[in-house]
Amino acid sequence: MTVSSRALVGAACLAAAGVLNAAGLAAAQPPTPPPPPPAPNVNAWAPANPQNYAVFDGAAYAFSSNGLTCMLQRSGGYGCNGVLPGAPEGANLISGAAGGVPGFSAAPAPIYGGPVKALPPNTRLSFGDVSCGGDGTLTACVDSRNQAGFVVSPTASWVVNETNPLLARPEGTNPYFN
Repeated sequence: MTVSSRALVGAACLAAAGVLNAAGLAAAQPPTPPPPPPAPNVNAWAPANPQNYAVFDGAAYAFSSNGLTCMLQRSGGYGCNGVLPGAPEGANLISGAAGGVPGFSAAPAPIYGGPVKALPPNTRLSFGDVSCGGDGTLTACVDSRNQAGFVVSPTASWVVNETNPLLARPEGTNPYFN
């Protein structure tokens, strides 16, 4: 066998080993989970009078929905706490601020410690760009500014639109022009 033949056979074996190894790696990778479903159209639900849910001398609005205690602050913060099915690391709070993306956390105390009124199914409370409500089964909040928010259902809890399209976009694109 000549030197060039040995080099050719060696290169072919190396290439075959690379293909087999890559196939093994691809098979070992877990499948990418499907994206979470979108949030319901919270703004299609009938608006409730925020004054009926005012707390902290009108600086916030608190309500209960599907076993959660939720709050909309006039300063832009919003969130719900209670049992959050499927939340990471036992989180019991999901919250955000207007213009941002909500996140999960663990809170040692409720977001509001006083009594709160139940928000009727298929209604919402809104302040500024943020609307929160429930349909009797799930509870959701959505920020109409960036379409981010969250959903808490009986079986899962998830953040909606975890990336801001104005900040996370392909290189060389502009969100204002096609």
